[in-house]
Amino acid sequence: MSNRPIAIDLFSGCGGMSLGLEAAGFDIAASVEIDPIHCLVHHYNFPYGVTICQDISQLSSQELLNSITHKGFNRNIDLIAGGPPCQGFSQIGKRQLDDPRNQLVFEYLRIVSEVKPKYFIFENVPGMATGKHQHFLNELITEFAKSDYSVVQPIKVLDASLYGAPQKRKRLILIGYRKDLPKPKYPAYTHGDNNLQPLNTVSSAIGDLSNISVFIGDDWGIDAQKLDYSQFRENFAIDQQGKYSLCHQRVVDNIVWGHIGSMHTEKSIKRFKQTLPSDIEKVSRFFKLAPDGISNTLRAGTASNRGAYTAPRPIHYQIPRCISVREAARLHTFPDWFQFHRTIWHGFREIGNAVIPLLAKSLGEEIIKCLNVDLLSIKIKKLAVVDSSILSYNMRQASAFWQVPSDVIPKRTRLKI
Repeated sequence: MSNRPIAIDLFSGCGGMSLGLEAAGFDIAASVEIDPIHCLVHHYNFPYGVTICQDISQLSSQELLNSITHKGFNRNIDLIAGGPPCQGFSQIGKRQLDDPRNQLVFEYLRIVSEVKPKYFIFENVPGMATGKHQHFLNELITEFAKSDYSVVQPIKVLDASLYGAPQKRKRLILIGYRKDLPKPKYPAYTHGDNNLQPLNTVSSAIGDLSNISVFIGDDWGIDAQKLDYSQFRENFAIDQQGKYSLCHQRVVDNIVWGHIGSMHTEKSIKRFKQTLPSDIEKVSRFFKLAPDGISNTLRAGTASNRGAYTAPRPIHYQIPRCISVREAARLHTFPDWFQFHRTIWHGFREIGNAVIPLLAKSLGEEIIKCLNVDLLSIKIKKLAVVDSSILSYNMRQASAFWQVPSDVIPKRTRLKI
């Protein structure tokens, strides 16, 4: 039986929030995600918890708790985390939680109010804290209060680069706590100005991968012994070190996957060469990374049914090509043992949609303090091996694995360029 506090990750994607919370000392008892391929990746990386591939609006709290009990966890949930998409902002004066486009925010609120965790973390786009959107935010806080939850004030937008990520990525964070429990704090910045640690740079994260050509088509993997896990890159080591030392032990084969890229035309390569670091290439509009700078925000791209094949990717600072999936993962602070789907499109989509794990870890650590968890005593398990073939499943295969309809996510249409 685990002695770790228990967390649930809603709208989990591939597991960026889950990873950060596990690194802080939590067990991820359950995740809920509608995309079957994202669910496979989460299941592969967190096999000890239950992965629920379902529309959250069709999931009852009782079903969620029963599935956790079936996995051997108790039903006393310490934390619920997640970032539900929200799009609808009606006129001021109208109840915006009733807007159908905000249904997923309402479902997040429902699960929290019914499960009654000790704490919750709500993350979303920074724009929710500005302008007319503030009305929606205030409405949400009022609804949480009706369920006996307070929200830490003032609400903050946090930049992941100030918590160690070599990427500028801002997210609105709400930290909620049951009114009978200690009030948590927002995590203090660890990097930046004012005598803090210097920002981690692009080259400090991906410099050792620069000497290894990206794989085109098939991913042959890299022997981890060829990589340099010194200084900041210690955190990405294949055998769980540094910031991820409290994570459960995954059985790895010392092969690093995901250093895959696209075939560029000679014209593109020439333009990439001519673009200066920190500038935007004029035709593709891709940002070129600077070795001593931080990455721009990595995006997931448009939805599959809107024609996107891969998300816009930065240009490498040294080599005239876009970064690989593994390089993007490093810039997002995923360690090399964390696995993604084996294709470029799904891999970048998973990374671009994910919460930055080091930011999630900093948030989780503040909740751990309030729970009075002794981190020196928590158990680290050796996890069961999961068949890696599921990381190559297409949508039809993934849907069959979870026994859900194959059209739950609209099919992709490729752009002709």
